[in-house]
Amino acid sequence: MEQGKYSLGLLLFFILSCLFLLSFSGSVEAYKNYTVGDSLGWFDKLEKPNVNYQKWVAAKNFSLGDFLIFNSDNNHSVIQTYNVTTYKLCDYEDAQDNDTIQWSSADPSATTPHPVTVSVPLLKEGMVYFFSSDYDGEQCKNGQHFKINVTHGQGLPESLKNPPEESPGPISPTSGDEESTPDTIVPSNFNHPQEASDDKEASGSDSLSKHWKLKDRTLNGILVFLGLVYLF
Repeated sequence: MEQGKYSLGLLLFFILSCLFLLSFSGSVEAYKNYTVGDSLGWFDKLEKPNVNYQKWVAAKNFSLGDFLIFNSDNNHSVIQTYNVTTYKLCDYEDAQDNDTIQWSSADPSATTPHPVTVSVPLLKEGMVYFFSSDYDGEQCKNGQHFKINVTHGQGLPESLKNPPEESPGPISPTSGDEESTPDTIVPSNFNHPQEASDDKEASGSDSLSKHWKLKDRTLNGILVFLGLVYLF
């Protein structure tokens, strides 16, 4: 009888220990900021021969709510499109407003380039295409382009589901607005990480999720303790 009780207690302790360990390893993956091209930034091969955006994309998983950080200058543009034809043509002039966004435009008249940083949120699942279309598509044709597949992940954070109307927005291809877009274009109330890096650090973790994780760990700890009491 005692031997059976000991075996049952040992089994119970093993099961509860596994649950306790899983509670620490099952945390939800946080939203991320990805710096496009890493230290090389967002440029064409004529300016930086070592850029390879296809290689940069290959090792990464992109999800809704993540941000792409483009570090470039005012001689290069950032175009986002869901239209593969627009992407292949390296030209957004005939693109539709609802499938293509100009986040940053180049300034060919600038005599001295200055740094530009553009933050682009990933708001839609599926294939998304990026390129620089200026100088008759020359930059795009010389390597300044890439495509990514955006997965659902955690879904969009609340701050990106309904961006405030007063937040600055990108210039659309047909807007006729000749003013330059803001260097950083993100919803004003979205508290994403300030450092543009690929570190897997939290940028929008939900406080309610953390609360329940803590409760789960506490409960599992109590169950392990009860298992030990039963064992001995």
